[in-house]
Amino acid sequence: MTTNNSSPVWHPFTQHALHGPMLPIASAKGAWLTSKDGKRIFDAISSWWVTTHGHCHPKITKAIQRQAETIDQVIFAGLTHEPAQSVAETLVEITPETLNHVFFSDSGSTCVEVAMKMALGYWRNIGRPRTRILALEHGYHGDTIGTMSAGARGVFNAAYEPLLFDVTHLPFPQHGAEQNTLDALESACRAEPIAALLIEPIILGAGGMKTYRACVLSEMKRVCEAYGVLFIADEVMTGWGRTGTLFACEQASISPDILCLAKGLTGGSLPLAATLCTPEIYEAHFSTDRTKTFFHSSSFTANPIACAAAKANLEIWKTEPVLERIGALASIQAEQLKSLSHNKRFENPRQAGTITAIDVKVDDDGYLSKVGPKLYETFLELGILLRPLGNTIYVMPPYCTTPEELATVYQTISDTLESGA
Repeated sequence: MTTNNSSPVWHPFTQHALHGPMLPIASAKGAWLTSKDGKRIFDAISSWWVTTHGHCHPKITKAIQRQAETIDQVIFAGLTHEPAQSVAETLVEITPETLNHVFFSDSGSTCVEVAMKMALGYWRNIGRPRTRILALEHGYHGDTIGTMSAGARGVFNAAYEPLLFDVTHLPFPQHGAEQNTLDALESACRAEPIAALLIEPIILGAGGMKTYRACVLSEMKRVCEAYGVLFIADEVMTGWGRTGTLFACEQASISPDILCLAKGLTGGSLPLAATLCTPEIYEAHFSTDRTKTFFHSSSFTANPIACAAAKANLEIWKTEPVLERIGALASIQAEQLKSLSHNKRFENPRQAGTITAIDVKVDDDGYLSKVGPKLYETFLELGILLRPLGNTIYVMPPYCTTPEELATVYQTISDTLESGA
């Protein structure tokens, strides 16, 4: 089969044999995208969960412009610059007090990869090597080899199985059956020395927007502490207010040993990620023995322009009532979700802060459900960007979204399903 797409671009998570031509986007502002032909599209998923305050926020775009005229890029091994220093200092201020060191990278996948390497390096460098990683069933942590290994095994990574290393996956803490997860965690810790537990706190993203209670997160941290297991919180998606608090771990009153941040770190404007860790992990790599160096980097580590965007984003969090906006948005989301809950086409409505999700009743549920691509195309034609995870429709809008805009999103979802889509 040959493609009818004349573009040389190979798009991510896209089956070009089934997908029509890509829609060219000419501009973006606030919660809206504008296509090349002038059509306005509401960005109901924050452009893959990255856009927090809205597209092209003036404070962030101005900071990018100023920085581009001063230092565009400089090697970060042996050199530093003010935007990176400022961002790191602020991250240490706003995260749990046990997290005192910041390692920059480029994306969610890489910052989680960094976290696992930090954990393994810590155990090796203190002379007590541990190599076993634990993770949650249905989890998704990225598309690098390490993060695919930690994520759920299935359609996302089946072709790459020979490259992946063995990870123990714990059962997802379903409501009412959370003890199964805690028992499995304790059993794994008793069976062998565990290097780290890697989890998405409160809600799993690409695994189907599955939610679980904060008390379970707290108990998992308690078990890890009892057995000396490093606790890695993947807050790539859950961070920056998505679950209602600045970071999801706050809801369980826990402090991870390693914290992974990306997506909203720059307000969604540029790729930048950060992995924060405790002094103990840093000090295990701090040595006159050069073999204990933390061997990780990329050419664009702590790119000054990206760091300037992050600095401006952090200033917005400091000076504007962002959490109040998030609280208001979460309340509106809850009201609108109720409007779908009574529809017989839907089941399992759920919410975590500004994120809502609901499942369409189909015979072929899961990521490859045929209803997903069909709904995506229909919603886009109607001027709403929603990208269902199979038969799971989720709404994760920017924080500048108005009640009227959100009402239109949910009415479009309801009308589309009522019409037989």
